Parts: sequence; structure tokens; C-alpha cells
Amino acid sequence: MVATDVVQALRPKQWTKNVLVFAGVVFAEDVFNPHYLLLAISAFGLFCMISSAGYLINDVIDFEKDRLHPKKRNRPVASGRLSVTMAIGMAALLSLSGFIISARLDWSFFMILAIYFVMTLSYSLGLKRVMIVDVLLIASGFMLRAIGGTVIIHEPISSWLIICTSFLALFLAINKRKAELQVMGKDSTKTRSTLEKYSHGLLDQMIITMTSACLISYALYTLDESTVAKFDSRNLVFTLPFVIYGLFRYLYLVHHTELGETPEIALYKDKPLFLCIFLYAVTVAAIIYIP
Repeated sequence: MVATDVVQALRPKQWTKNVLVFAGVVFAEDVFNPHYLLLAISAFGLFCMISSAGYLINDVIDFEKDRLHPKKRNRPVASGRLSVTMAIGMAALLSLSGFIISARLDWSFFMILAIYFVMTLSYSLGLKRVMIVDVLLIASGFMLRAIGGTVIIHEPISSWLIICTSFLALFLAINKRKAELQVMGKDSTKTRSTLEKYSHGLLDQMIITMTSACLISYALYTLDESTVAKFDSRNLVFTLPFVIYGLFRYLYLVHHTELGETPEIALYKDKPLFLCIFLYAVTVAAIIYIP
């Protein structure tokens, strides 16, 4: 075992998912408030600790199935480069430290983090084998990140934040199942038994539903009276083309590349998608923060 194996087991590439905690401080117009920004950064770090603990536990539980997967078999635990004992020890240390720090930082945020960990653990222990429930749990993890970022700065939780985040998370989770089914083909059930219950036709219908839900909910959010009043502008609607392109580009990646199986990698490996997200962020910042 070397240091790189330990780092790889923590799955730092997956930490991009935790960037969602910054949504609260961005849309609350508090990015330039040092106190709130520091709280958001702390929330990001704590979610990274707890999520990495969850990944370690999942790798220990699934190490035999991961050995049958063309990519997952190279993970430190599945390949044997990192022992099960070491992985469990690291997971215990990360989770315990994360909970102690979060409890001292903010009790409400601690509860969000605890719920996230319990859901992640439940997913790894068996719920990931329950059709539809598996993607709902993945989506709930994204939603809790967004809520956690809002709770940590004591900002009222926006219903639109929950709705838009939930639909986007379901869109990503369902597309991940679609990509896994395409990559593994007939052998997909050997690495994820729940894939046996899904079909390409069913997943395609679910993807169409979630794509429509994402676009409609975001469009309604930008034109909602409370949104216009909060930002004193109706210009947020002009960010809709970026959302449309981003969703359609991701669908292309799922159908024509293997990046759909790993959305966190697709975000920075696919240049058009990365540029779209960057331009979206810049446009939102300009609309919200420039009078």
C-alpha cells in the first residue's frame, strides 16, 4: 500500500458533487461575506470527509463484485492494494472526526450530515439493490448537500432549490444506470444486481421525464415572483440556454461515450460541458452580484 492508494480510495474526484453546498451561499448573495463563505467551505470539507467514509464502506462491502467490473476492479480495496481492515479504520476515523467537528460547528448541519451518512450506509447495505429506491437515494444525497449548504449559513431553505436539485439529481442518477447498462451489457447484473430489473426502454422513459422536469422547474424558478423580487431582476431566465445545452450534452455523453457512468469525471473531462457550466456560473454571478 502506498499513499496514492489511500488517496484513490477516498475518491477525491467524487468531491465535485459536494460543490452543491455552495449553492446556498451563492444564491443568498453572501459569497463576499467572509464568515458565511468560511462556513460554506467548512461544510464542503465535512461532506468530503463523510462521503469518503461512505465510499470506503461501500468498497469493503462490494469488493468481490467490483473485481468483476472492468474499471472498478482497479480500486484499491478490490485490487487488494488496500486491506479491508485499513479501509474500515479510515472510514471510522473520517466519519467520527466529521461528526464531532460538525456538531461543534452547527447542530442542524450535524443532523443533515448524519441523515446523509445513514442514507449512504443504507444504500451500501442493501437499498441499492431495490429498483427505483436506489436512484431516489442517490438524488436525496444531492438534495441534502444543497440543504446542508443553506442550513450552515442559517438561510431559509428555498423550495425551488429542493425541487430543481432533486430533479437534476434524479436526471444524473438515472443516466448513470443507463450508462452502466450500456457499458456492461449482459454482464451488468454481476456487478449491480438491480440493473436486471431495469431495461433500456424504461430508463429512456424515466430520462425523458426527468429532462423535462429539470427544464420546466428551472424555467419556472427564474420567472417566479419571489426570485425576481429577491434578485431585483428577471435576467436569470437568460441562463436557461446553458441549462438546456448542459442537459442535452450530458445525454449525448451517456449515449455515445463511457463518461455517463461517472458524471463527476464527465464534468471536467468533456470540454464543451465544462465550458457550459463555467459560462453558466459566470452569467449567474454577473446577474446576481452586478447591479
